Amino acid sequence: MPHDVNETAGTVLSKQDLREVTAFAAACAEGVLAVFEADQPDDARPRDAIDAAWAFARGGERGKSLRDTAWAALKAANSTETAAAREAARAAMAAAGAAYLHPLAKATQVKHILGAAAHAARAAELVAGDDRTVGAGHIGRAARRATPAVIDVLERFPAAPTGGGRVGELIRALDADLRH
Repeated sequence: MPHDVNETAGTVLSKQDLREVTAFAAACAEGVLAVFEADQPDDARPRDAIDAAWAFARGGERGKSLRDTAWAALKAANSTETAAAREAARAAMAAAGAAYLHPLAKATQVKHILGAAAHAARAAELVAGDDRTVGAGHIGRAARRATPAVIDVLERFPAAPTGGGRVGELIRALDADLRH
């Protein structure tokens, strides 16, 4: 039996489940890291968050430094004036935060699984002048990137929640793509 991280309301997540989700999130966020770095070339916080996510996904520990890089990427997002760079940094924050998916059978937990992909898609849309077809393309690529293990974890949770503006719409679109 796999090592269970926690169990609540019938949802069980192993450390390997968390690693799979985090690897998916890191790959999605990495695709738009250059958007942030072009805007803020001297700010490594989003890159550090993605690197920490990859380190966990590849067998590292889920400790304070991983959580700290997620918070630092969020602070980086809040320190830029450019919407696309802000979304790229939020994608990095969500990648590091994916390791902290909770085993609660709540729709809001879907954001931990799909948030990095949605923020990355939104960053790409904004770079392209708010072109929604660009975001849809990113969501399609994220759906193809999702491994069976990521889909298995996703299906343990209710469908993505309503709200959340355009990023919420992108989360719901990806959620629907992966569940069909």
